[in-house]
Amino acid sequence: MIDRYEIRLSGSGGQGLILAGKILAEAVAIFDGHNAVQTQSYGPVARGGASKAEVVIRDGEIDYPKAMKLDLLLALTQASCKKYSGDLKENAILIVDSDTVTKLPEGNFRVYSAPISRIALEEVGKTVVTNIVALGIITKISGIVSEEAMRKAILKRVPKGTEELNMKAFDVGLKKGEELLNAG
Repeated sequence: MIDRYEIRLSGSGGQGLILAGKILAEAVAIFDGHNAVQTQSYGPVARGGASKAEVVIRDGEIDYPKAMKLDLLLALTQASCKKYSGDLKENAILIVDSDTVTKLPEGNFRVYSAPISRIALEEVGKTVVTNIVALGIITKISGIVSEEAMRKAILKRVPKGTEELNMKAFDVGLKKGEELLNAG
């Protein structure tokens, strides 16, 4: 039973966070059977401006669609980490890209740090799948969505012809998420 679980995916435009939010919400709602709402915002410059996607999950009715007290924050840039880490609940999860987020905020939450964009480039071959690697990490660490639901949602949402690449990225993310859990 999920009372209310709030996720914010944050970084800069062009990192695929809006698509990642849609995939996550679809996986939770359509394939795992919970209620979910997804909202998004991005700065005036699509590429390079601030970008965030939020997913609120609940088994009951969702009376307010925006995330207020985060259970999980993904921060792919230092600016997004600084801007949104104050919204984390006590004992929440903070996942950061260790290559871009070098100054971690103080607080009572669990931090998982990995070079997410570099993993996408070195292990999958393209940084364009950083968002899908991140979804694999989130799936493994949070346990809020099933791997099977995520696979179905990814295959439904990614551009035709990129399914194999994205499945590889998701698997790499799952593996990294497992390593982070075992290390922490």
